[in-house]
Amino acid sequence: MYVMKKSRFQMLTVMLAFTLFAGWGCYNDAVIYPAGDFTGEVSFTGDVIPIFNADCNTSGCHNPGGIKPDLSPANAYISLTTVGYINTGAPEESELYRWMKGLEAVPMPPSGSDALNTSIVLAWIQQGALEN
Repeated sequence: MYVMKKSRFQMLTVMLAFTLFAGWGCYNDAVIYPAGDFTGEVSFTGDVIPIFNADCNTSGCHNPGGIKPDLSPANAYISLTTVGYINTGAPEESELYRWMKGLEAVPMPPSGSDALNTSIVLAWIQQGALEN
Protein backbone atom coordinates (compact mmCIF):
# COMPACT_ATOMS: atom_id res chain seq x y z
CA MET A 1 0.00 0.00 0.00
CA TYR A 2 2.88 2.40 0.79
CA VAL A 3 4.36 1.79 -2.68
CA MET A 4 1.02 2.60 -4.31
CA LYS A 5 0.62 5.88 -2.38
CA LYS A 6 4.17 6.93 -3.22
CA SER A 7 3.57 6.15 -6.90
CA ARG A 8 0.34 8.20 -6.93
CA PHE A 9 2.10 11.09 -5.20
CA GLN A 10 4.88 11.04 -7.79
CA MET A 11 2.36 10.88 -10.63
CA LEU A 12 0.38 13.79 -9.20
CA THR A 13 3.59 15.78 -8.74
CA VAL A 14 4.59 15.19 -12.37
CA MET A 15 1.09 16.13 -13.59
CA LEU A 16 1.11 19.31 -11.51
CA ALA A 17 4.56 20.31 -12.79
CA PHE A 18 3.48 19.65 -16.38
CA THR A 19 0.33 21.71 -15.92
CA LEU A 20 2.29 24.63 -14.49
CA PHE A 21 4.90 24.58 -17.26
CA ALA A 22 2.25 24.18 -19.97
CA GLY A 23 0.37 27.14 -18.50
CA TRP A 24 3.46 29.33 -18.59
CA GLY A 25 4.11 28.33 -22.18
CA CYS A 26 0.59 29.28 -23.26
CA TYR A 27 0.72 32.58 -21.40
CA ASN A 28 3.27 33.96 -23.84
CA ASP A 29 1.46 32.78 -26.99
CA ALA A 30 -0.60 35.96 -27.35
CA VAL A 31 0.61 38.29 -30.07
CA ILE A 32 0.86 41.85 -28.81
CA TYR A 33 2.11 44.56 -31.11
CA PRO A 34 3.82 47.30 -29.13
CA ALA A 35 3.19 50.81 -30.40
CA GLY A 36 4.98 51.35 -33.67
CA ASP A 37 5.72 47.66 -34.26
CA PHE A 38 2.68 46.87 -36.39
CA THR A 39 4.19 46.50 -39.85
CA GLY A 40 1.20 45.65 -42.00
CA GLU A 41 -0.48 48.07 -44.36
CA VAL A 42 -3.39 49.70 -42.57
CA SER A 43 -6.67 50.59 -44.24
CA PHE A 44 -8.77 53.32 -42.66
CA THR A 45 -12.06 51.70 -43.67
CA GLY A 46 -10.95 48.10 -43.15
CA ASP A 47 -8.85 48.40 -39.99
CA VAL A 48 -9.39 51.71 -38.17
CA ILE A 49 -13.16 52.17 -38.59
CA PRO A 50 -13.88 48.71 -37.05
CA ILE A 51 -11.90 49.80 -33.96
CA PHE A 52 -14.01 52.94 -33.70
CA ASN A 53 -17.21 50.93 -34.25
CA ALA A 54 -16.33 48.53 -31.45
CA ASP A 55 -14.98 51.04 -28.92
CA CYS A 56 -15.73 54.66 -29.71
CA ASN A 57 -18.86 55.60 -31.63
CA THR A 58 -21.38 53.95 -29.38
CA SER A 59 -24.48 55.80 -28.26
CA GLY A 60 -23.61 58.89 -26.28
CA CYS A 61 -19.92 58.81 -27.10
CA HIS A 62 -18.14 59.76 -30.35
CA ASN A 63 -21.14 59.59 -32.68
CA PRO A 64 -23.12 62.29 -34.53
CA GLY A 65 -24.31 64.75 -31.90
CA GLY A 66 -22.12 63.17 -29.22
CA ILE A 67 -18.65 63.93 -27.90
CA LYS A 68 -16.20 65.31 -30.44
CA PRO A 69 -14.60 63.97 -32.57
CA ASP A 70 -17.41 62.19 -34.38
CA LEU A 71 -15.98 58.72 -35.10
CA SER A 72 -18.95 57.33 -36.99
CA PRO A 73 -17.95 55.71 -40.31
CA ALA A 74 -19.38 58.58 -42.38
CA ASN A 75 -17.66 61.36 -40.41
CA ALA A 76 -14.54 59.92 -38.72
CA TYR A 77 -11.94 60.78 -41.36
CA ILE A 78 -12.96 64.43 -41.71
CA SER A 79 -13.43 64.81 -37.94
CA LEU A 80 -9.93 63.51 -37.24
CA THR A 81 -7.96 65.15 -40.03
CA THR A 82 -9.42 68.64 -40.21
CA VAL A 83 -9.33 69.57 -36.53
CA GLY A 84 -5.81 68.42 -35.59
CA TYR A 85 -6.30 65.06 -33.89
CA ILE A 86 -3.75 63.53 -36.29
CA ASN A 87 -0.09 64.57 -36.65
CA THR A 88 1.57 62.66 -39.50
CA GLY A 89 4.84 64.53 -38.88
CA ALA A 90 5.07 63.21 -35.32
CA PRO A 91 2.58 60.29 -35.13
CA GLU A 92 3.27 59.55 -31.44
CA GLU A 93 2.18 63.12 -30.65
CA SER A 94 -1.19 62.70 -32.37
CA GLU A 95 -4.00 63.43 -29.95
CA LEU A 96 -5.93 60.35 -31.08
CA TYR A 97 -2.97 58.07 -30.38
CA ARG A 98 -2.21 59.74 -27.04
CA TRP A 99 -5.84 59.24 -25.93
CA MET A 100 -5.78 55.58 -26.90
CA LYS A 101 -2.41 55.05 -25.21
CA GLY A 102 -3.73 56.63 -21.99
CA LEU A 103 -1.31 59.55 -22.11
CA GLU A 104 -4.00 62.23 -21.89
CA ALA A 105 -5.87 63.25 -18.75
CA VAL A 106 -8.94 61.30 -19.89
CA PRO A 107 -7.82 58.21 -21.85
CA MET A 108 -10.14 56.99 -24.59
CA PRO A 109 -11.89 54.71 -24.36
CA PRO A 110 -12.31 55.11 -20.61
CA SER A 111 -11.87 51.36 -20.19
CA GLY A 112 -8.55 51.56 -22.04
CA SER A 113 -7.55 50.32 -25.45
CA ASP A 114 -5.68 47.14 -26.17
CA ALA A 115 -2.15 47.26 -27.56
CA LEU A 116 -3.11 45.86 -30.96
CA ASN A 117 -5.78 48.52 -31.64
CA THR A 118 -3.43 51.27 -30.48
CA SER A 119 -0.66 49.92 -32.72
CA ILE A 120 -2.97 49.73 -35.72
CA VAL A 121 -4.05 53.35 -35.28
CA LEU A 122 -0.44 54.47 -34.82
CA ALA A 123 0.62 52.55 -37.95
CA TRP A 124 -2.22 54.20 -39.89
CA ILE A 125 -0.97 57.64 -38.81
CA GLN A 126 2.65 56.68 -39.59
CA GLN A 127 1.56 55.55 -43.06
CA GLY A 128 0.15 59.01 -43.78
CA ALA A 129 -3.36 58.76 -42.29
CA LEU A 130 -4.86 57.99 -45.69
CA GLU A 131 -8.57 57.74 -46.36
CA ASN A 132 -8.28 54.24 -47.82
